[in-house]
Amino acid sequence: MKITQKTYLLLGIIIGVSAINLVLLLSISQENLNVLHSISDASDLKVIVEGISGTANSIASGNEAGRQTLADEINGFDQTYEALGTGGTFQDIQIVSVPSELHPIYNRVGISWQKYKQDAEKIRQESVFDPTVEHALAYILDKNSNLISLTNGVVNDLAPLGMNYDKHKMIAAEMVGIAQDIGQKTLLISIGEGRNYTDAIKKDRITFDGDLKNLEGIPLDNPDYAKYGIVQENLQKIPRENSYSLRHLDPLWDAERAKIEYIENNTLISKEFGSALVNLDYQRGLLLGHTSKFVDDWNKFIDSKLKQNVILVQGLLIVDMVVFVTVMLTIRKSLNPLHLLTNAIGRIREGFYDEKIDYISNDEIGNLAEAINTMSGTIKKKEEEAKKIEIAKNEFLAMITHELKTPLVPIQGFSDMLLGGYLGSLNENQKDRLKIIRSSADSLLQLISDLLDAQKLELDQLKIKKTNNDLKETIETAMKSMQSQALADQIELTHNLNRSIYASYDDARIIQVLTNLIKNSLKAVLSKVGKIEISVEENPKEIIVSVKDNGKGIPDNVIDNVFKKFYQVDTSSTREFGGSGLGLSICRGIVESHGGRIWVQSKVKEGSTFSFTIPTNESSKMPL
Repeated sequence: MKITQKTYLLLGIIIGVSAINLVLLLSISQENLNVLHSISDASDLKVIVEGISGTANSIASGNEAGRQTLADEINGFDQTYEALGTGGTFQDIQIVSVPSELHPIYNRVGISWQKYKQDAEKIRQESVFDPTVEHALAYILDKNSNLISLTNGVVNDLAPLGMNYDKHKMIAAEMVGIAQDIGQKTLLISIGEGRNYTDAIKKDRITFDGDLKNLEGIPLDNPDYAKYGIVQENLQKIPRENSYSLRHLDPLWDAERAKIEYIENNTLISKEFGSALVNLDYQRGLLLGHTSKFVDDWNKFIDSKLKQNVILVQGLLIVDMVVFVTVMLTIRKSLNPLHLLTNAIGRIREGFYDEKIDYISNDEIGNLAEAINTMSGTIKKKEEEAKKIEIAKNEFLAMITHELKTPLVPIQGFSDMLLGGYLGSLNENQKDRLKIIRSSADSLLQLISDLLDAQKLELDQLKIKKTNNDLKETIETAMKSMQSQALADQIELTHNLNRSIYASYDDARIIQVLTNLIKNSLKAVLSKVGKIEISVEENPKEIIVSVKDNGKGIPDNVIDNVFKKFYQVDTSSTREFGGSGLGLSICRGIVESHGGRIWVQSKVKEGSTFSFTIPTNESSKMPL
């Protein structure tokens, strides 16, 4: 069977097993999610029970709007409880029904709920307040201002009397405070905030009543007076003309006292409502207990089911592992020959083309092995042919450059002799023509030299002879060779080095680099305004040498190509300046042979800066 067929079969097995696992896991996951929703709803039952209790107390405080809220909460409990019993969709969420194992505790929750619900319904329907108590409170609050006014009147009536009536005045002042206190406590009871003021208002009633009788001279025949420390006072009788307010106070107090006594013996909340509120609180504890147990038992039941699901998942994982191991072993057996191919390709990459892969099969790997063996033989054949061509090319280049240089030497020599007048005097026209011949011979010789250097760099045969040199002298030497051209074109050529810096490098080659860079700058700048500056920056690990000019600059779209062999920025057929296009390529080769790097920064119409480095990690000491 072919590898592709085996692969498809194994992938089909893996996909099938994965699909079964996915379906089972999704089913278990969805079931667990539905159960969690159900338990969440079951927990909500406790929240609703607490909400009903709070709403009932709110109604008891006079919040009539709470009756509708209470009805909604009762209905919410009924719906949630029923949904848990049947399962299905509840509030747009899928839930499961209560398991049969939990029906006993589920039914106990229902029984407790019915009792709790009866008291809640009674609270929702019954009147909160006793109407008689409400009427008594309203009467007291209505008459309390009169009571305070008359007690103040008693104080005013007694004010003109002498010292014999000081006790009367003290009792009257006390009655004013008690009347005010009765009004405050009655108001608090009427708004549901005075449940603990029953004893206090009773004390106020008995004290006020005792004080009134003492002022009127009536005996204190009620034993309750003694309980609150009220004793009979033998007071001088108040003159009639000073008892006007006291006479009107007596009937008003008799009517108000009866209302206060009724309030003391009866609560503001009606007995039916109060009984239902007390029963509701008792039933709340029972219902919460059953509901909590119901939720806890369901959680424990889920834990047991979860353990079963975990065992199922573990079983699936074991099956998966067996399937995957089987698949991996099969794939490994099928692809085992690939390491032979990998090793063979690695050997080919290292240049060993005559080694054959010893593997024969009718599958794809066998076909690939045969193709690699054929390719290896073809590459070996092509490499041998390429080597022959390379040797022939090098021999031809060496021969042609040698043959070209040979006739140039006498051309240069005889040109110099003629220009020097050794063979007779020449007129100016003849001298100009000889200078052109001499210059052309120099250019051709330079071109041949560049071709030789480029060839040596390509073959990694360029010899670099490093010695300890003064970089300042090297720069000045390079500048001298180009100074005459700079002066002729009125171009400023300077450097910033004012001290000697020693480093290990090939002096002649670095001069060649500098000369090339200066020559390019001379071509780029304009006559009379051109400036070329050579600068040096010394760092711990390298020396940076830069040649900066204010020439026309290099466009961004070609700046990455300037160091390529035979590349020239000006490629037009009418170039202003000649050149082979090898100078910068040779510069890069020389700098990199020294272990340095070279780069350019340029902006059009602003100039260019060519920089290269000379490493200083070798010996760079001053000569002894």
